[in-house]
Amino acid sequence: MHAGLKHLGISLVAIAVLCGSEASAADANHGADLAKRWCASCHVVAAEQKQASADVAPFAEIARKPGFSADKLAFFLLEPHPKMPNFPLSRSEATDIAAYIASFR
Repeated sequence: MHAGLKHLGISLVAIAVLCGSEASAADANHGADLAKRWCASCHVVAAEQKQASADVAPFAEIARKPGFSADKLAFFLLEPHPKMPNFPLSRSEATDIAAYIASFR
């Protein structure tokens, strides 16, 4: 392969990777909006929230748990769990909510 074409191929791959990671970056602000709409009936999701279920951890407490990982939380949110309502979250919505929770660290 010609050296110039090889360099161009590597550059195109690098651009594709960078664009892909940019497009998949989590949006904590969107996560906050989703959390206030879907999670606030059970969890304290924001500092100004005054009421939630007593037996459910606030988002700030979840974020401070040892071993907390936004990636692990996003995957957790995509799986149905008996203790949580089954919200039909997209992968990007789960990632956004996890990023919002991580912002409490």
